[in-house]
Amino acid sequence: MKISEYFKNVKGRGVLATADAEGRVDGAIYASPHIMDEETVAFIMRDRLTHSNIQSNPHAAYIFSEDGPAYKGMRLFLTKIREEQDTELLFSLRRRDYRETDKDRGPLFLVFFKVDKVLPLIGAGDEE
Repeated sequence: MKISEYFKNVKGRGVLATADAEGRVDGAIYASPHIMDEETVAFIMRDRLTHSNIQSNPHAAYIFSEDGPAYKGMRLFLTKIREEQDTELLFSLRRRDYRETDKDRGPLFLVFFKVDKVLPLIGAGDEE
């Protein structure tokens, strides 16, 4: 299944895992990625630990668990390719509009990642 179709049709929770240049790991709850095309996703983020980590280490993993009783979902292995700050594209992609009410929380970044690999939540993705 294409990731664009998957994230359009499936509800759940995700964690974006990053590490800094020294390998210290962090994980943060993130909404489903914005699918730019089948090889590129983007996340909107503040200038916090996750954003700081990808400045020195462009690799990340997004782990998505579907709502429901079973362990179903997807793992995306990612490499940062670029970012932009407080752009109209960023604001057009936001699922909630807090532009006027949260200016004092700092800038927003739209961070684009190349999708290097897609695996199921559990297992290596090999056919059984």
